[in-house]
Amino acid sequence: MKRERQVRIDHELQRELARLISRELSDPRLGFVTVTRVEVTQDLNTAKVFVSIIGDRHVAGQSMEALESAKKFLRGELGRAVKLRHTPELVFVEDRTTERAIALSKVLAESAAKAGTDAAE
Repeated sequence: MKRERQVRIDHELQRELARLISRELSDPRLGFVTVTRVEVTQDLNTAKVFVSIIGDRHVAGQSMEALESAKKFLRGELGRAVKLRHTPELVFVEDRTTERAIALSKVLAESAAKAGTDAAE
């Protein structure tokens, strides 16, 4: 279980990275990116940054490339904004939870519609 300090650092990094990505990055490859959560390792050396990207697979791929190329810039700006002794290395991970939820919702709606038409017959 994470300690309270780590949880606070996770939330602070998430908030700051979301701000930096939306306001400071001007890469044309970058689509609509949302930072869903950040998980810092116990030694604070690495931070997994989970991002949700709205768009098709091509847009998602380009956005991930843009984030990878901006990694050093983001880490530098993060170091200035968040007061930690050591700024963690950033590892971007695409969070496809929203995409899966939408697909599941469609399947459930289709199933409900089919059940409704079967009951009417």
